[in-house]
Amino acid sequence: MRFITPVILKTFRIGLPVFLCLSIGIIGPWTTIAQAQSGGQLSLFRDAEIEDTIRLYTTPLFEAANLNPDSIEIHLVDQPVLNAFVANGRHMFLFSGLLMESEDPNLVIGVIAHETGHLEAGHLARVRGVYENASAGVLLSTILGLAVALAGSPGAGVAVAVIGGEASARSAIHYTRSQESGADQAGMRLLEETGQSAEGLRDLMETLADSELLLSANSEIPYFLTHPLSSDRVQILNAHIERSAYSGQPTDPELVDRQKRMVAKLYGFLRLPRVTYLRYPDRDADIYSRYAWAIAKYIERDMPEALELIDGLIAEEPENPYFYELRGQMLYETGNIQESLPSYYRSVELAPGEPLLRIGLSRALLQSSDPLDWEEARLQLEESRRVDPDNPSTWFLLGDVYGKLNLMPQSNVSRAEWHFLRGDLTTARSFAERAIQGLDYGTPDWFRADDIIAAADSAPSP
Repeated sequence: MRFITPVILKTFRIGLPVFLCLSIGIIGPWTTIAQAQSGGQLSLFRDAEIEDTIRLYTTPLFEAANLNPDSIEIHLVDQPVLNAFVANGRHMFLFSGLLMESEDPNLVIGVIAHETGHLEAGHLARVRGVYENASAGVLLSTILGLAVALAGSPGAGVAVAVIGGEASARSAIHYTRSQESGADQAGMRLLEETGQSAEGLRDLMETLADSELLLSANSEIPYFLTHPLSSDRVQILNAHIERSAYSGQPTDPELVDRQKRMVAKLYGFLRLPRVTYLRYPDRDADIYSRYAWAIAKYIERDMPEALELIDGLIAEEPENPYFYELRGQMLYETGNIQESLPSYYRSVELAPGEPLLRIGLSRALLQSSDPLDWEEARLQLEESRRVDPDNPSTWFLLGDVYGKLNLMPQSNVSRAEWHFLRGDLTTARSFAERAIQGLDYGTPDWFRADDIIAAADSAPSP
């Protein structure tokens, strides 16, 4: 699991820059209204196994909505709240609190179905102008607007997501209310078309409805001005569930297994070890408990027990690439670089289409003093770039490996891409100018550097 933190996400198109700056504000005892309205920063993380699980959830829904699954980017947010939103027509943000809320995947899938309804209808594209006129610090929250903190979090209870000030919220009332209802209807339809129950989404709405009782007296809270009450949505969902042919049927066992693994992994990495042990009190109860414990022991740097557990998991599932990846990470991040390589190589061998696994292997290879290892890292990273060209980590490591191999123009292009994807256009332009001086005209790298210079020059002033 790799963290990208903190970050204000910016999305660009080479040659035709389109800027997406998301200012996220979650209100609660641990933040202030001023912070929320001025915009905060999202702590993002990436993990090959979790992303693969989310793809299993999203692909049928995207296809049912006639959306290209490859065109929509999923972002994982490290915040312990029940929240999700879509932005700019091709970005979906899922919060760790939502992913960890239930071991039944129907809850997460239900939320994704609702968010897909927004994407299908193009809501965010149409409402964009309204929000831009209303507030520069707008929160593009869709399903939850109201975020419920998980038990055990600081200030556990209720946190409210806000959309600018009262006047800004009022200006968008009829847009958001009609869109939320429309996305609910679309989500129920997509779940029905893919043979899935809406009971998970209903259960989540019941949780939100309970929390609303504590806040509904405050009519000035923007959520209550712009979103249908969750209690009303529960009634609509219940009516649909009574009619659905898929209500009450067992959830796909593969999806249940994937969800439980994801929850265990998130607990291991994102919760304090003592919280993980409370959640999984019997270490050897099942594979999920052992998985969570292996990670927690690694976080505590109890490496003998951590390695004992991960080796046991590998013996149980010798074809699981993510167990090998975790073993490689454990060894690499505790200074055992050479010992980590066989595990990383095996993970890539078992899942060659996962670019994040190639990045893990390349990081370890780049610690070597052997140029042959650097060359192998270059090959791994170039394949990672081909599959996932917008991953800043790939470009950062390519800048390193090209430098080690004395390919300085290519290194400068990679550094330019890295800064470009992070939104630092000034530094990106500087590296691109250096690169273009040493590149042959008309090569792919030359065009890449030229595009970055053009995009930086045409970008609006901050």
